Amino acid sequence: MKLQNFSLVLLLFFITSSIAQTLEKEVLFTVDNEPVYTSEFLRVYNKNLNLVEDETQKDVDEYLKLFTNYKLKLKEAKAQELHEKPTYKRELETYKKQLAQNYMTDTTISEELVKEAYKHVSHDVKATHILVKISENANPQDTLAAYNRIKQLRERTLKEGFEKVRKEVHNGKTLFGEELGWFSGFRMVYKFEKTAFNTPVGEVSEPFRTRFGYHIINVLDKRKSRGERTVKHIMVVDKKEDTINSAEKRIKDIYKKIQQGEEFEALAKEFSDDKNSAPNGGLLNAFSSGQLSVTEFEEAAFALQEKGAISEPVKTKFGWHILKLENAKPIGTFEELKPELEAKVKKDSRSKLIEAALIDKLKTKYNVTDETPDLDYFTSILNEDFYKRTWKLPENFEGDKTFLKIGDKQLTYSDFGDFLVQQQNNSRNRPSFKTIIESGYEKFLNSNLKQYQEENLENENEDYAHILGEYRDGLLLFDLMESTIWQAAKTDSLEIQTYYEDNKTNYFWPVRARAEVASSTNKKVIKKVAKLMKKNMLSEDIENLVNTNGAINVIFTTDTMDAKHQALPKSFEFKKGISKVYKHNNGYVVAKVDEILPKKQKAFDEVKGLVMSDYQTHKENLWLDELKDKYKVIMDQDALESVKAEIKK
Repeated sequence: MKLQNFSLVLLLFFITSSIAQTLEKEVLFTVDNEPVYTSEFLRVYNKNLNLVEDETQKDVDEYLKLFTNYKLKLKEAKAQELHEKPTYKRELETYKKQLAQNYMTDTTISEELVKEAYKHVSHDVKATHILVKISENANPQDTLAAYNRIKQLRERTLKEGFEKVRKEVHNGKTLFGEELGWFSGFRMVYKFEKTAFNTPVGEVSEPFRTRFGYHIINVLDKRKSRGERTVKHIMVVDKKEDTINSAEKRIKDIYKKIQQGEEFEALAKEFSDDKNSAPNGGLLNAFSSGQLSVTEFEEAAFALQEKGAISEPVKTKFGWHILKLENAKPIGTFEELKPELEAKVKKDSRSKLIEAALIDKLKTKYNVTDETPDLDYFTSILNEDFYKRTWKLPENFEGDKTFLKIGDKQLTYSDFGDFLVQQQNNSRNRPSFKTIIESGYEKFLNSNLKQYQEENLENENEDYAHILGEYRDGLLLFDLMESTIWQAAKTDSLEIQTYYEDNKTNYFWPVRARAEVASSTNKKVIKKVAKLMKKNMLSEDIENLVNTNGAINVIFTTDTMDAKHQALPKSFEFKKGISKVYKHNNGYVVAKVDEILPKKQKAFDEVKGLVMSDYQTHKENLWLDELKDKYKVIMDQDALESVKAEIKK
């Protein structure tokens, strides 16, 4: 189908379907006696006004035609019961769950965490730490031993000095004493990051636990973020096979060429041993403080202040480098970084705090008290089989008894019992039955609170309901078009061939030229190239003659070109031979035209894809005419005038 029609389908994915309301609304038109309200059309029109590029679609009457066609298609989709298809229901349910996640959060605590995150990313901390490693699921005895060990080490650091103790205790297995260098927000696990930023410079933190074990941090320094740097670099490493030139000598020779005025990017392409960045003139991805593991490289990059500034050769563990500053970007404002920080907070371990706040909010909203149900009964029916994952509910289990109420939803003993059966695991730590039940109840409650909110979200949140409605109808429309038009058109080979024969004049090759185009930013160079072309010199020889000392002064493009080809200026005259010099873009071009290809009918095989697209559009228009006959559309002209008056305001 044509791009404009495909864009329309995508656009209609975002059209809001009307939500049933008891209030009376003004009917704009009916489709087979089913009302469509003015409020829905106005909402759709205003929402999508800036999304459409076709100016005709911004005209109310033209847009109304599109909207009416959309409603006709939805009517047909429901008549075909496409909304009952299992694949449709599964895809809709998957999207519904994904969408709900954006609305199931505690916005207050989320905002606080985002503000804190901004403080952390806009500053750097330099620190060292000592870690007593211990598993997250360690038993109480091992946990206590690890805690006492880190407390003892902290006392030692206060007396003997942190560095001395750190170096002495590090064994790389159970005890780690590490230099962390500079880091900012989101570079460490949240608990570690928060403790580091909250600990004053020169002091040692109190012991705290992460998933790795127990830590203490010694904060050495703090500073404002230096922002972000984007640099290009030339890297040279020592090569065993090159016994004459060392990497140091080679990098110094390259540095001299730069000082002599040669282009950094060209030298990077030709000489840099970093094969990933060399083709791009040495360009690297942007980075901030602490992001690289190479301190010397980072310091050299941040020492460059002006765009285009070039460093002296710098030695790192990877080799020798010369850096060129491409961009120095300071840390953004809170408003600039807020969307990015919100996304990071949701993915980070900070999300556990948001989860806890949400659960507390839902408990209040759905009248769930902190008083737990009869958990002792469930503790009493556990046995050793639970640790083997073979435990089953007893035969006399009274599953119908009420266990918990969330809003107007009753959960039974069976609901919790079945949950416990699914939660069995082969835990080496063998937690007590009481711990298993209490932990299981917390997971069960949290899961069901969120499920209940999700089940009722469409009634509680209008914005969510609108977006879900958009996707629901858009998905239905896609399935209809797929089965009725797109797939059918692919199999109508004879009809497509006939359509091509009936519309041949729409498919032809324009006048084209087989040409070789030389391009340069230097007019003198292009004039020289034109003279050499007239002498029938090959392009390869011209390049060797003109592109000297590593400089690229001319580039050739060889192709079969029509008037729209990017290498040709709009005023290009199609005739054989050497053309005149044209000014094109920011430079000059001259062309050697070997052959002129006249306007020519395109064979079916050459335009089969385009013909199929046009045929789909043709087939869709015929089908829409059938739908208009099948489902009577009656427009209320007074309501339409009201709509137009509202839009003009």
